[in-house]
Amino acid sequence: MNVVDSSGWLEFFANANNAAFFSKAILDSSHLIVPTLSLFEVFKRILQQRGENDALLAVATMQQGQVIDLTPSLALAAAKLSTTTQLPMADSVMLATARAYHATLWTQDADFKGHADVQYIEKRRK
Repeated sequence: MNVVDSSGWLEFFANANNAAFFSKAILDSSHLIVPTLSLFEVFKRILQQRGENDALLAVATMQQGQVIDLTPSLALAAAKLSTTTQLPMADSVMLATARAYHATLWTQDADFKGHADVQYIEKRRK
């Protein structure tokens, strides 16, 4: 199973430098877990940059995976994780969701560098 964090989705939708890295996890939708927080973050950013139509198309693509709500147990697991790792709230939710579903987290967010069960690639600038 795989979870792609919001930065990975945005990289994929922009066809940016690391898009191919995230394609492997994103295109295997039968093994894809999508936290609702990712839907929020990706929709918001694309809405701001390209408009509602593009944002809705992106979210429709994301929903081809298994969408996972932020439940009370996931919220508490994320809070514990944030306390022990010093990860910000959104990052903690992504990692807690991945761990709850025995999934690999795919990211280019340097906060995750060195964490277990994370596929990290450094963000490349154009």
